[in-house]
Amino acid sequence: MDWRGTATKAVGAVLALALVALVVGQLLGQPVLLSYVTTGSMEPTIGTGDGFVAVPSAVAGPIEEGDVVVFEAEEIQGGGLTTHRVVGETDRGFVTRGDANPFTDQDGGEPPVKREQIVAVAWQVGDEPVVIPHLGTVAEGVQGGVETLQFRLAGLLGTRSLLGTQGFGYLIFGLTVLLYAIDVFLSSDRRRDRARERDSGLSARVVVGAMAASLMLAATAAMVAPAGPQSFEIVSSEFESERSDVIEAGTNESLQFTVGNGGQVPVYVYFEEGSENIDIEPDRFEVGGNELVNGTLTLTAPPETGSYRLFLTEHRYLALLPESQVRALYSVHPWLPIVVIDALIGVPFYLAGIALVGTERVRRRDREGPSTSDRILARLR
Repeated sequence: MDWRGTATKAVGAVLALALVALVVGQLLGQPVLLSYVTTGSMEPTIGTGDGFVAVPSAVAGPIEEGDVVVFEAEEIQGGGLTTHRVVGETDRGFVTRGDANPFTDQDGGEPPVKREQIVAVAWQVGDEPVVIPHLGTVAEGVQGGVETLQFRLAGLLGTRSLLGTQGFGYLIFGLTVLLYAIDVFLSSDRRRDRARERDSGLSARVVVGAMAASLMLAATAAMVAPAGPQSFEIVSSEFESERSDVIEAGTNESLQFTVGNGGQVPVYVYFEEGSENIDIEPDRFEVGGNELVNGTLTLTAPPETGSYRLFLTEHRYLALLPESQVRALYSVHPWLPIVVIDALIGVPFYLAGIALVGTERVRRRDREGPSTSDRILARLR
């Protein structure tokens, strides 16, 4: 294969990975290396439909004025991921504004942005983020097609498990297995026609690797999608109230807090309190498949009256390792257990797959051989 063919395939693979990263990021509600904007609020810096490199907030370092951040908004367009620039900071959080907007988000009713709400920071060279034109437009088209396929398959099979983030992982894994099975089915007689074959097919290592990657994607979705920050709005008041979110200044209110697991695999759930005004007991849970576990959430009203938002960040991990090992990894970094668990799933699957199918190329026939449709019809006769 010449260098041009290699370069073309490499560029195609990079673009495919970029689209997958964008679609998965939108489904998870957490940018995965890349993100994009859907409005003109950041023009001319980032145009509508343009993409950018998104550095996860956990590794991005301190947030500074001038940074372009992706955060979970509460009021902007009904809430959800928003990409705006940090233009200031107060004791209650960051002040943000779209570059095209004449006023800040906080002037428009959005509360100051807490550190826990920021999920990613745009990679910037100098003072400007690195922009990938029109990448988001393409990603939205792909995402729309994927969601349509999910709904149709879910309706056909009568199950909701194919919807949403986890269903996307199942879909990728299922399609990979199906395509590999079809190829094996159509190529079982390749020994008889070896003279008409050419060794330019897809490597079995790549096929098995794609299957392992899709399995790890499904596992990551099961851990990431239900987790993340949760906010609790309370009012510190001068008097007692029967409402649980209105608390007398300087006192606290204890509530029952339920942790659920809608999957079949048990999970470990860890919580981080965003401030001294919120506490959960216990702060670690082991939740079995399709199980609910209760804890106690205590909210403390600050001495000064007013409205406050308190944050509780959840981290969730599949219980494929002893809890003590997951806790040790978690103490180093909250993402480390996800990486190790994904490796624990993907690496044995890959090695077993290679042991079963070998490392030869999945061959394809030249133009003189029978067509794919002819071979399918011949098999069905």
